[in-house]
Amino acid sequence: MQTAMRQATEWLAAAATDPRECKRQWHGETGIAVLACGRFWDVLSVPEELAMPALDALLGIPQPPGPALADACARRVAFFLPPDPTGRWIGAGIRYSGKGAWIAVPAPNRTVGRLRWLIPPNGTGALFVPAAVELALQLALGRLSSQAPTRRRCPTCGASAPEGRLPSADTVVGHRPTATQDPAGP
Repeated sequence: MQTAMRQATEWLAAAATDPRECKRQWHGETGIAVLACGRFWDVLSVPEELAMPALDALLGIPQPPGPALADACARRVAFFLPPDPTGRWIGAGIRYSGKGAWIAVPAPNRTVGRLRWLIPPNGTGALFVPAAVELALQLALGRLSSQAPTRRRCPTCGASAPEGRLPSADTVVGHRPTATQDPAGP
């Protein structure tokens, strides 16, 4: 167990400009370090209301999950995805951070606090598959929209939908693959 935690710490800290300083910050007062996106991973941040059912669906597939980070104050969940310098994610409430962006992260063993790991990194470099995340988000959006009362609000942006109708899932969450990716799957 100790070796796995050490591998996770080394893998996560490797994204820092100074990995030693990163580890010191994790042991410091805040327990948070700021790491660069775009080298080892990109980050897709999704409203918690949509992310949690999507995460449940992702945990039901046989592929190992990537890291997932929760921000309790912002009520958002961040999915760690492979770097994709030309890919784009679109959708209300969806935030995609790639090369040139930074993210605040706690130490890999932190499972409580404002920033905490729902699924900590395991040190192997496992990341979520973008196509699986997109499908899980679309399924979660469909479930949320079917459970909402007649006069509904969009679960990602909060906008009121006329006559209780919400946009279809494929218009709310989408990943635009690069030319080298197969849009049908990984």
